[in-house]
Amino acid sequence: MSPNHPPAPPVDVSAPADLPFPQPPANAIELAAHYRAAGHWRGEPLGRLLREAAVAHPDRVALVDGERRWSYARLDGRVDRMAAGLAALGVTAGDRVVVQLPNVAAFFEVLFALFRLGALPVLAQPEHRDTEVRFLCAGTEARVLVVPDLLAGYDHRALASRLRPELPSLRAVLVAGEPGPHTALETVPRDPVRAAPEPDPAGPALLRLAGPTGGLPQLVAPGHDALGYTLRAAARVAGVTEDTVQLCALPLARTLALGAPGALGTLAAGGRVVLSPSPAPDVAFPLIAAERVTHTALVPPLALGWIDAAAHSAHDLSSLTLLQVGGAPLDERAARRVRPALGCALQQVFCTAEGLVTATRLDDPVSTVVGTCGRPLSPADELRVVDETGTEVPPGTPGRLLARGPGTVPGYWRAPEQDRFTFTEDGFHRTGELVRIAEGGELTMVGRTGRQINRGGQRVAAEEVENHLLAHPAVREARVFGLPDGRLGERVGAHLIARAGAEPPSARAVAAFLRERGLAGFKLPDLVEFVAALPRAAAG
Repeated sequence: MSPNHPPAPPVDVSAPADLPFPQPPANAIELAAHYRAAGHWRGEPLGRLLREAAVAHPDRVALVDGERRWSYARLDGRVDRMAAGLAALGVTAGDRVVVQLPNVAAFFEVLFALFRLGALPVLAQPEHRDTEVRFLCAGTEARVLVVPDLLAGYDHRALASRLRPELPSLRAVLVAGEPGPHTALETVPRDPVRAAPEPDPAGPALLRLAGPTGGLPQLVAPGHDALGYTLRAAARVAGVTEDTVQLCALPLARTLALGAPGALGTLAAGGRVVLSPSPAPDVAFPLIAAERVTHTALVPPLALGWIDAAAHSAHDLSSLTLLQVGGAPLDERAARRVRPALGCALQQVFCTAEGLVTATRLDDPVSTVVGTCGRPLSPADELRVVDETGTEVPPGTPGRLLARGPGTVPGYWRAPEQDRFTFTEDGFHRTGELVRIAEGGELTMVGRTGRQINRGGQRVAAEEVENHLLAHPAVREARVFGLPDGRLGERVGAHLIARAGAEPPSARAVAAFLRERGLAGFKLPDLVEFVAALPRAAAG
């Protein structure tokens, strides 16, 4: 950060007043104009978020990663140098860079550097393998891939080596750690720092995978304005301030961990972000005690693990004031155990990659907190619940959820055919969720319309897994489905029909086959059974 920057006030994370629509806007241009007039879109690129926080409180600790304790000024300076280094590698505005990093400080260096260059981070989860990383790199024509060296025993350098010959657009592979045959992220040249024009705040800020809506996953590209709205509104609803200490236990590529309000919302407010390499209680609990963590977010299976572990833990968790749980609804019985076990409030959150966020409020009745996913972040987020014909249903009646708002994208990345099925003409996203909405606006999940499986907060497209199973030489037909599970919500099941004369492989052999095809571990079937016939519709 240059000492010549003028002083700036702390970043305002409050939500503006909501202005009613005089009539429903008919297109994205009208929607954008309304969001700007109402103050939801402020015309601020996300790279400016860190800069302003560094000017306002340069010496405050922004980031804790193991022994690293970076002030806002130090993080801001490292981001500038990383931006210069990436520019030296040829990364320019509009380029795509796939970032597959775990919860490490380098994630923020790269993310904010790309924001400042106007390039697009393409967020990959650490557990993604060849299939997903290939899809992200090829589908975005990525110029650079950023990976860790070894993570949980898996060599991401080898993954990059396998994929690079298939990806003609890829100029470089950068490795956080020992680089092997690639380039170490730390050796990227960092000087001189060159100022880059700020990107258009209305333009895309990053790319991330959307949950499947029945077929293969799609990419969404939320804008700087849209993401800024979401993290500010979510921070207000979660009570995030400059005194917040946010533990990032979930992977940073996930919406809840990054910006609902997550790490970005905390940095915008001037708080401290603490990175946990694992969400396991024996890793996270010592960090909560040592850093006096106030906020964190988990998915339901991890929340259950924390609740059970807290009863036997000697670590001081008394600083924790809020646990957010998202990805899937937390069972009501488990939700009622959060405060007695962890001593903190619970906030249930529902997020879509397309941008909708709903949350219970800190002053909601217990019945609302334990039994619903709350309300949208502000009245500017509009929800409709409709039947199969698109007709709105009365409050309390189950139906299909449609959503639009300042944080919701108007369509997928370069997928106009999918947009026609998934987005309405007036900008509502067909989420694929079956819900009930109470008179007060609280959302309750009922099910899903598409063939999605929600395994512990990770969305799995049944069709994608079926296509991989059908590639097995012994499999003639495949059906993938969700199995109810008390801890994960759903597990992945597969019924297979063997080819004539073929010996059905074991479940272990099927899993090994899918791993060899580069499928992420959370998509592998938990149950594999060979059957004589599959259930069929009347048309066959």
